Amino acid sequence: MSIQYTDMQLDALRELANIGSGKASTALSMLLERSVDISVPSARALSFADAVDAIGDPETEITGVVLGITGDLQGTVLLLVSPADAEAICAILGVEPGSEYVESALGEVGNIVGSSYINALAEMTGMAIEPTPPATATDMLAAIVETVLAGQAHAEHCPRGAGSVVGIRPEGETRGGDVALMLDSKLDVEGEDCSIAFMLVPTQDGVDELLARLGIA
Repeated sequence: MSIQYTDMQLDALRELANIGSGKASTALSMLLERSVDISVPSARALSFADAVDAIGDPETEITGVVLGITGDLQGTVLLLVSPADAEAICAILGVEPGSEYVESALGEVGNIVGSSYINALAEMTGMAIEPTPPATATDMLAAIVETVLAGQAHAEHCPRGAGSVVGIRPEGETRGGDVALMLDSKLDVEGEDCSIAFMLVPTQDGVDELLARLGIA
């Protein structure tokens, strides 16, 4: 069974993502001491296969920073940075490109930006939520995105407290198959020709809770 959302629901979720992205861009701007622009967020309900294809060339090398969301909202925040953009960001931070500190630096960037986004969601919805520690990896785009989506699919079948960082659903209570709701935008650092792709992927229960808090369930 596929999942569908009304235009009103998608618009509300898109506006939520816009405000969260604004908070994230402010945090990144303060960290880098540069102005940061945000693209207009999109809200898309896609099959897992389509979600991977929609993000970009699946064979592109990318660094991903993943933060789980725990509490009233279950989901995942994913930041994607290309090798060139990673070098530019590290140069701003004074980290030597190619050094052993690159991944930890990008992980800290992801932690600050992702936590700001998650905290904004908490403020707007009244949810008690918090991020998990960030995990950073460099791999093909498809491998990273598929790992995040697969982790979320597993989480949909796990009871609360089972240890997953991306969500829950009691065994046997699946709904909607392998479908991801992606709220994504891009943060562009002015004058540096570098950007960070930014994505929130809530579980289905998380989407339901968001819509309920927004009054349009």
